[in-house]
Amino acid sequence: MLRDRENIDIGLLDYSGAQKSALFGLIDFFETATLLSDAVSTRPLMPALIELAGDPIAALPEPGTLDVIICPPRLHKDAPSIMPFELEWLRAHHQTGCVMCSVCAGAFLLAKAALLDGRSATTHWQLKDQFQAQFPNVLLDTEKLIIDDGDIITAGGVMSWIDLALRIIERFHSPSLMLNVARQFLVESGRREQRYYSSFAPQLGHGNQAILKVQHWLQKSYPEHQTINGMAKIAGMSERTFLRRFQMSVGLTPISYLQALRVEKARSLLELSSDSFSQIAWQVGYQDPTSFQKIFLRTIGLSPKEYRRRFGISDLFKGKR
Repeated sequence: MLRDRENIDIGLLDYSGAQKSALFGLIDFFETATLLSDAVSTRPLMPALIELAGDPIAALPEPGTLDVIICPPRLHKDAPSIMPFELEWLRAHHQTGCVMCSVCAGAFLLAKAALLDGRSATTHWQLKDQFQAQFPNVLLDTEKLIIDDGDIITAGGVMSWIDLALRIIERFHSPSLMLNVARQFLVESGRREQRYYSSFAPQLGHGNQAILKVQHWLQKSYPEHQTINGMAKIAGMSERTFLRRFQMSVGLTPISYLQALRVEKARSLLELSSDSFSQIAWQVGYQDPTSFQKIFLRTIGLSPKEYRRRFGISDLFKGKR
């Protein structure tokens, strides 16, 4: 049985632990898009819940009957589980031209089906280490909130189902309809990145006590002038050994680690204080605010002014730089 060419049929996978607000929110967005569109000239978006109950006898839509399949997010920390025959079902739909999509932890389902091997994809930034350990062949980029790789679209954070819904509406209908739906729900329709929202979480469980000693030192002394030689002395190592062991333990060079730590402190000050960015730069250890502004923009993807505009919590911040 071939897909209905009069509709755009979208399957929403209702697996164990799937986030219900995402499932029904997606239905609301797609049904609203159909209501706002010109029904005469556009194909209606027809979302439907598909229960994955692990029952091989249960009737699942046959390959070729769906235009889009979406694996929604999961609120639990553990990755979603899926039966082997359901993985084969996902692969079969992909082979018939169905656009495969995921949100947050839903990417684990596509990866288990081997649909992401060698492909660019994203998931929630907090799941990065777990995902990479299980699926090293996936080109994971958790800075992106959404990656549209043609036949596969992956979205990052739990609420990025909104971004995915808008992308699907834009693809199957038009940018103008996407903007109308965004206005209807009062949500941002512009391109976002996940790094706007992710926070720096130091790797502390690596087991190297000497490196951990340096990390604890930097946590308290990050505003002070730091050198590789000084950090190596705290660790009781030569500079060469320290550099190698620090990156092996933490995944970053000492300088990149210190920059990430300072950027994270600056983010907090931009959100919660009314200090100018020049003052903040000095507070976190930079004598050259212009240089730190470039580091902040490269790391976060937003200028300090734009970051404060989006995430500052007081009207006192207006006009601050």
